[in-house]
Amino acid sequence: MAMLQTKLLSCVLFILVVLQYSCPATSQEVEDESEFNYSQQSERGPARWGEIHPEWRACSNGTMQSPIDISNERVHIVSHLGKLKRSYKPANATLRNRGHDMMLSWEGKEAGAIEIDGTEYALRQCHWHSPSEHTINGRRFDLEAHLVHQTADGKIAVVGLLYKIGRPDPFLASLEDDLAAITDTTQGERDVGVMDPKGIKFGSRKYYRYIGSLTVPPCTENVVWSFVTKVRTVTREQVRLLRVAVHDNYDTNARPVQSLNHRSIQLFKPDDEEKN
Repeated sequence: MAMLQTKLLSCVLFILVVLQYSCPATSQEVEDESEFNYSQQSERGPARWGEIHPEWRACSNGTMQSPIDISNERVHIVSHLGKLKRSYKPANATLRNRGHDMMLSWEGKEAGAIEIDGTEYALRQCHWHSPSEHTINGRRFDLEAHLVHQTADGKIAVVGLLYKIGRPDPFLASLEDDLAAITDTTQGERDVGVMDPKGIKFGSRKYYRYIGSLTVPPCTENVVWSFVTKVRTVTREQVRLLRVAVHDNYDTNARPVQSLNHRSIQLFKPDDEEKN
């Protein structure tokens, strides 16, 4: 009997480990920014997010958290991942000041999708962090965009883009008046009409791939991250318009870098440098 119980316990533990690394992320980002902030000294700051609600525990004890530092010594170059296949389409969009960021969301599945490993993820929204949350070889950039996608059964995939100060970003330029209009309105929304997500340029087919999490509560894990290697440009004024959504007076909405915990970081490198 004791041997049977031991075997059963071993089976249960094995199943739990498998589930931890195979279950897709399904929890969406928290919309209400009043319960957390980005101050390192605050009771509601990043180091304490996991203590605020039981369902946010992963923010403290998760083993696949984002953002991370993408360092050359940890990256493995691969060719099997293939090009990110985007089928984005123009669709009605809404700009929202969530208090911790500015978010542009598209209605339903009208904005198209991205295909990863044969799975189609519908584009749901885009939002921005400044300075960047992810770092490259320890370097932090001026802005980071997250394009959030989701499957019908709740799996999440995020495409990340980095920006440095320079020439204006055309997509953000088209939103400047709308961003200014809801600068001081927490939870303020503005219908921006039809927006084409293809206007968010990637600039390169090379990208990093790793399994991580949402970077805001509930910090849900098993998110498929694809980080484009091309660093694009943005003006200081465009960054300022995005930053004003942060209402905790710390002028940042970037979560600190998290431990890699032996995760694999892959770099898809095509044979040519054709842009898309």
